[in-house]
Amino acid sequence: MSGSKKLTNRQLAVIDDLFSGRLEEQEILDKYKLSRRLYDKWLNNDAFNGQLERRINEAYRQSSVLIARYAPVAAAKLIQLTNSDKPETARKACLDIISMPVQKTGKKDKPSDAPQPADTPPPIALNTETAGKLLAVLAEEKSDK
Repeated sequence: MSGSKKLTNRQLAVIDDLFSGRLEEQEILDKYKLSRRLYDKWLNNDAFNGQLERRINEAYRQSSVLIARYAPVAAAKLIQLTNSDKPETARKACLDIISMPVQKTGKKDKPSDAPQPADTPPPIALNTETAGKLLAVLAEEKSDK
C-alpha cells in the first residue's frame, strides 16, 4: 500500500519515540492516541516505512562505528587475559581471540557462496608472538587436566 511522500509531524514524532528507547511500542501508541489499526496502516505506508528503515539502518551503522572504535581496546584486554592466573579465564580469552572476525581494510566483506559449518570459526592472521602465547596457554591448560 502506497502512501503520501511527506510524513506528518505526528508520524515523525512516533518514529522519534520508537528510537528514543524510553517508551515501549504500546506506550507510544497510547501517548499519541494512535489505534493499532492506524499504526499498522502507517507501517504499510511507503513513506513511513521508508523513514523507519532509514532510521534502523542509521542505528546499525552507528553501532558498527562504536564497535569498530572500541575493538582495539577489547582485543588488547583479551590479550592481557591470556596471561591470567586463572587457567579458565586464559583459556576463554584464547578462544575469544581465535574466533574474533578480522576485517580487511578497504574491502567490504561479502558473504561467501560456499556453505560454512556452523562450528567453524573464521580464519584470522596472528603474529608469531601472539600465536605462541595462545598455544602455550592452551597447552598448559591441557596438561593441567
